[in-house]
Formats: sequence, structure tokens, C-alpha cells
Amino acid sequence: MISHNKSRDQRPGCVVLSSKSQASRLSGEPKVAAGLDKRWYISGLGELSTTTTSMKVLVLCVLVAAAAAWPSFSEEIGVHFQNDAGGSDNAHKQQDINHLLDKIYEHTKYPDLKEIAENFNPLGDTSIYNDQGAAAETLMKELTDHRLLEQHHWFSLFNTRQREEALMLFAVLNQCKEWYCFRSNAAYFREKMNEGEFVYALYVGVIHSKLGDGIVLPPLYEITPHMFTNSEVIDKAYSAKMTQKPGTFDVSFTGTRKNKEQRVAYFGEDIGMNIHHVTWHMDFPFWWQDSYGYHLDRKGELFFWVHHQLTARFDSERLSNWMDPVDELHWDDIIHEGFAPLTSYKYGGEFPVRPDNIHFEDVDGVARVHDMEITESRIRDAIAHGYITATDGHTIDIRQPKGIEILGDIIESSMYSSNARYYGSLHNTAHVMLGRQGDPHGKFNLPPGVMEHFETATRDPSFFRLHKYMDNIFKEHTDSFPSYTHDDLEFDGVSIDSIAIDGHLTTFFDDFQYSLINAVDSGENIEDVEINARVHRLNHEEFTYKITVTNNNDDGHLATIRIFLCPIKDNNGITLSIDEARWLCLEMDKFWEKLPSGTHTITRSSKDSSVTVPDMPSFQSLKQQADDAVNGGHDLDLSAYERSCGIPDRMLLPKSKPGGMEFNLYVAVTDGAKDTEGHNGDLKHGGTHAQCGVHGEDYPDNRPLGYPLDRRIPDERVIDGVTNIKHTVVTIVHDPDHHA
Repeated sequence: MISHNKSRDQRPGCVVLSSKSQASRLSGEPKVAAGLDKRWYISGLGELSTTTTSMKVLVLCVLVAAAAAWPSFSEEIGVHFQNDAGGSDNAHKQQDINHLLDKIYEHTKYPDLKEIAENFNPLGDTSIYNDQGAAAETLMKELTDHRLLEQHHWFSLFNTRQREEALMLFAVLNQCKEWYCFRSNAAYFREKMNEGEFVYALYVGVIHSKLGDGIVLPPLYEITPHMFTNSEVIDKAYSAKMTQKPGTFDVSFTGTRKNKEQRVAYFGEDIGMNIHHVTWHMDFPFWWQDSYGYHLDRKGELFFWVHHQLTARFDSERLSNWMDPVDELHWDDIIHEGFAPLTSYKYGGEFPVRPDNIHFEDVDGVARVHDMEITESRIRDAIAHGYITATDGHTIDIRQPKGIEILGDIIESSMYSSNARYYGSLHNTAHVMLGRQGDPHGKFNLPPGVMEHFETATRDPSFFRLHKYMDNIFKEHTDSFPSYTHDDLEFDGVSIDSIAIDGHLTTFFDDFQYSLINAVDSGENIEDVEINARVHRLNHEEFTYKITVTNNNDDGHLATIRIFLCPIKDNNGITLSIDEARWLCLEMDKFWEKLPSGTHTITRSSKDSSVTVPDMPSFQSLKQQADDAVNGGHDLDLSAYERSCGIPDRMLLPKSKPGGMEFNLYVAVTDGAKDTEGHNGDLKHGGTHAQCGVHGEDYPDNRPLGYPLDRRIPDERVIDGVTNIKHTVVTIVHDPDHHA
């Protein structure tokens, strides 16, 4: 390694290398392609190897007189750097991320990453960062002072100190100017930080940094399979590895038929739904500050809406299984449903069990039950008064269109909260309170419960009780607004003539496999064998909406098409009023269409929904595609899978019953020119914008989320009285014998 230490040869125009191998790298031998940035050898970014008395020292003198023969040493280095660093095209970046996440609990097996991890100095050249290395200096001090969490230990985002450490690494990655900086720091800290902290920081780093554009993050259920897979299956995977017998093992849902919640376990324990939930919280993290680079537009409102929709969808699944909608949680009542996760941490023991019918207890070091009641009371008082009190004492009106945004920020509570000290952190603290009820006083030193991880929280039925409780607080706020009038809802000159479905609204279960290779440790002379988990999951046949619209306005008028699916009857067969049903409606799609003059039929496939995402490519597929692209010298376009925030497209329809269930399909066509005023003209808006927004941009719709069903509807004639809103009855049938 080149050093500028005074004890080294300091002859003008000379570069001192500490070994022959390092000199060979600079001379352009094939080892250069290992992926190490040669700038490290000439700009004093730390030493590549320990100096010993036996080390050979090779001195390359770059004479000024040789400049003509060797036009530009720095240019040559720059050219080689592009090759060494693997480039910053999508193919190389995807390959880098794949390699960084492969076998995350072990030291990297990739020579280029190993070399970086051993030799890179994050503080060697601070010009590679936008903050001149401030974030890197903070993290390096924690590392050198041995204050970071050890490896092979559980990680929870709700643990304050562990979150701080993960965000230190995120800050370093987020400050990188170029990909080689991002990649080098990731490779370096991968070998030194706790694995859970590293994975989280890398995921949010890719999501929020512009350098991450074009990268598809591998599905977490294949990177950290323990969080998604029953312990019994993990044990079978280890046995398969040790006996060198490939295997595919069925993952069963938790509970037994004695537990009625087992009927809907397929929803909360669906790995795609788990990924949607954890990814949304990565896209809109509660710890986000605008100093990281941009503002998360309508974050508080989206927090409300995405969890409201999860709860509404859960209720539809309950109705599909002859169950009442989930009841809300009460701090002064028992928690009726216990939960046995049947999963274990990779390191740290089993996820704690919560018995049935326990009363909330104070959790040492977290909160008292009474604290939660006080927090709730303060929030409900704010809703009743129509304003919240900011930190400096001034009042903020929440009985206005952006009020729900402000309310969402204080309920979560995020860093956007206007007064976290007074209004507390109802949502985040409640997650920890529920997660710790199995060991509230730390008597057994149990690790965090499933509610303390976004990727596992929906597995616990109490998740939906908690969010029904918060959903009702939000409803209290939205019910304080006046109902929409005819004038509020009308899109003058536009009418919906008919709504039809092309195809069958049929649901079924199919099987899906994912790899467990990352779940088992590697061993000397023990080859990896193919090991998979097989899960039973909800799916449905593809269908197409056919919406006939008459436009009497100008040709090419922009329209917003909003589609909702609403239950007609409750579990007792009693018909719901539109005001009762609206809070149970599922957002199916929201998109923009330019309407020609006259009558026109809009067709829209269920696969194109802005609410859903397709199945993510497997980790093996991502590795294969990236390797093929790099070896073939061509780029890689995986933009269709770039975002994993979104409900799985196979779960767009609720399961329903074998005999069928009727739903009202509502379609509202609103004035797109007003809805999108001030936004970009791109009509796709990032694919999954409906509940996940657009990265780094304003939310593309000016209307409240859930419009026009977001406010009280005391008389359904108001909705029925406008020509641009129409509904039709559709029947969804579950086919238990269907084979995809």
C-alpha cells in the first residue's frame, strides 16, 4: 500500500508500494480486476498490509520526462479504477449487492470484497463523501472504541442503541458521492458490524440513495430466512446440508384448528405481505430526517392509509372465513389471542410466546400501561379540539386537509412529530409493549418478540388488534370533517356508463418455494445443496376491468380512475350501509387516463394495479442475471422489480368463500388536471404509488388518500347522485380445488 508516512521513501515523483503483489496490480496485471480501487494505492487511504522486515519494497519512479510516453498516470489509474470497481452500471451494482448479502452471517467468500474489507480505510480520503467524512468518522470512532454491537446477536430496530448503530452506517452510505465509495464502505463494515444492523443499513441505503437506483434488493426471506421460516424447517435444512441430501420442506402456519385465528394465518404470515410491511417502513422510516436528503411527502397520511388498508384487508379475510372483523386492542382489557411464533433467531434463542388472555403489564425500561393511556388521551383531546400543541406552545390546526398528515406523524411517532415529548410515540411504543408481554420485567432475558420487527409483526394477530385501535383513532378524526357534497364529488361533463369484469374473480391457493441456503452455515469440505421451503399462499386468476366512460369535455382530458372493493354484508349476513362499508373498502387501483371526447372504454389489468407488486425474483435468479450481464458485458434492466413496497398482486382479491361472496365494486373518475396539479406529467408515477408514494418526490395525487370514501356518507344518495361515481355488484369465488 502506498503511504505518505515520513519514514517511507519520499523521493519526488515516486510511488512506494509495500509488496510486489501491489505493484503488479498497478502494472495492469489481471489481478486488477479483483475489484479494488487503485486510488487507494496513491492517495494515502490507509495501508493494505502490515509492514514487516521481510516485506519487499518496490519503488516505481514516475519521472516528469516520461510523461509523454505515459501520458497521464492519474488518467491511467482512473481507467483501471472503472474496471477495478466493477463499474457503476446496473449490472455491476446489482452483482455487488448480491455478493454483499450472500451468506450474511459468514465472512465474505468473494475475493474482491474480502480485499476491500481488509484494506480499505473509510477515512483515508474524505473527499469521496458529501459531508467530508463526518459520518464515517463517527462510525469509525464507535468501531475503534469497541462500542458496536457484536456479531452473531439479534438486532431490533426498536432497540434504541442498535438502531443508532445501523443508522450510523446508513449515514455513511448515504453520504457517498460515487458507487465505489458505497461499495467499499459496505464491504468494509460488513465484516465488522452486527449482521442485522448491516442488512438494515444496506437496504435503506440502497432505497434512499440515488446510487441505489436500478438495484433490486433480494427478498429478505432468502437473506434472513430465520425471520420467516418455522424452526422445524430450519432444522430440516441443516440436516439436509449435513447429509448432503437436497430437500424441499413444507412450512405450516402457526397454531392448530383449535385456534380460530389459524383460519386467517395465511394472510398475516404470508411472506409477500411481510415484505410489503417491512419495506414500507424502510421507504418511510420513523427515524427519517430531511437532512438525509429530501422530504418524505405525506408520510404521516401514508402511515395511516397503508395500515388502514392492511386492517381492512385482514377484515375481508376474516369475513371470508366466517369470522367477525377484528376487535380493537384496549389497554385496560385482556389480550385475548396469544401467539406462539414457532420461529427462532439465527442467534439469540426462540421468539417469545405470549399466552392467551393476559393483562397488559408495565414493561421495564419501555413504558407503563398508564403512560399509554395518557398518550392516547392527549391524542384524542387534540382530535376533539381540532388542533395539536407544538413544542414551542403554538397550536396547529388539524381540522384541515393536511391534518391527518400531522396526526399520523404524532401517532407513529416519527421524527416529523410536531411534539413527540407531549404526544409520545403511541405506535412504536405499543409495538414494544406487545412484543415484551411474554417477559415484561426481563426475568428470563428473552429476546424481542415478533411485534418488535416489522418483517414479523403481521404474523401476530395482536398486530391487527393494535392497528384497528389506531385506525379507530384516525376514524375519529376523519369523522370530524363535514361530508362531501354533490359539488365536491362531481366531475362535470364526465359520466361512467358501465363497469364490467373480463375474466373470473376466482381465488385459490398455490405453492411457492424459496431458498434456505442462507439459513445454514457453510462448513469445510461440505458443499451447498439445494434446500427450499415451500409455503401455501393465496392467489387469484388475472382479470381486467372494463370501464366505459363518456367525456363531454375537451379531447384528451386527464382523469384519475379510483377503484375500491367494498363488502356488502357483515358476518351475520346483515347488509352494511355505505357509511359502515366505506371503512372496510379495499383500494384496488388508482391510475390516470387521458379521456378522448365521446364514449370510451378503459381497460386495465389487475396485474397493473398501483397497489400491488409482482413476485420478486429469487436471490439465485438475481445473482444469475447479474453475473450473466457482467460476463456478457451488457447492462441489466430489472426496473419492473425495483420496488418491493406493495401488496403482492396475487393477494389483490380477498379469499372469499367456495360458495362465493358479493362485493360492491366502486369506480370514481375524477378530474385528473386538478388531482395532479403541480406534479409531473408521468402517468405511471413509479408503479406502486398508491400506498407507497414515489421515491424522493411529492405524492402525485392532491386528493386525500381514500377519496371519495374517506369521509362520512350519511346518505348514499350523495354518492349515487353524481355521474362520475358508479358501482356494480361482483362475486368473488374461492376454488379450493383450483390448480394454477
